[in-house]
Amino acid sequence: MTIYLIRHGETDHNAARILQPPATPLSERGAQQARLLAARLAAAGIVRIVASDLERAVQTARALETATRAPLQLDALLQERNFGDLRGRPYRELGFDPFAEGYAPPGGESIPVFQERVAKAWDMIQEHAAASAPGALAIVTHGLVCRDLVARHLALPAALAGTPPAWDNTCVTEIDGPPYTVRLLACTAHLST
Repeated sequence: MTIYLIRHGETDHNAARILQPPATPLSERGAQQARLLAARLAAAGIVRIVASDLERAVQTARALETATRAPLQLDALLQERNFGDLRGRPYRELGFDPFAEGYAPPGGESIPVFQERVAKAWDMIQEHAAASAPGALAIVTHGLVCRDLVARHLALPAALAGTPPAWDNTCVTEIDGPPYTVRLLACTAHLST
C-alpha cells in the first residue's frame, strides 16, 4: 500500500509570506506546479484522492484527478492550521513568531487543538488507505499538516532523519505500509523537469 502525501501548489500568499485565508487560490506558478505533479503521478496507480477543502488544495487535487481519473473527496480534517484573526497578515508585520510553541492565535487553533485534528485526519487517511488497497491513495493537504503527520504518526527511517524538510509546494512524500513508513520525503523532483 502506498500513500502519496502532497502539499498544495504555490499561491501568491505563499510567495509573499502571508498567513493565508481559506479561499486563497493557486497562483499561475502554483497551477503549473500542480500540472507537473499530476504528470509525475499519472501512472502511479492512484485509485483515490482525498484533499483539504481549502481552495489551493482543491485546485491541486483537481489536476491530479484529471491525470489519474481517480475519484476525489474533500475533507475539512486536512485543512491547514487555522490562524484565525492573523489570516491575511504578512509574517513580517506580526512582530512575533505565529508558529511558536504555546502560541494560540486569536480565533484560531492552538497547537494541541491542531494536533488533535491531524490525529483524526490520520485515522481517516488509514481508513481510506485500507479501502484503496491494493491501489495507491493520494492525500493533498498543507505544509503544517504534512509536517505533523510525518513527525507524530509515521515511521521515519534513519537515512531520512536529520534536517527537517522544507515542505515546498507540491512536494511528495511516499509512504508504504502498514506499518506506515516514509520511503521518500518531501520530494520536488517533478519541478525540475
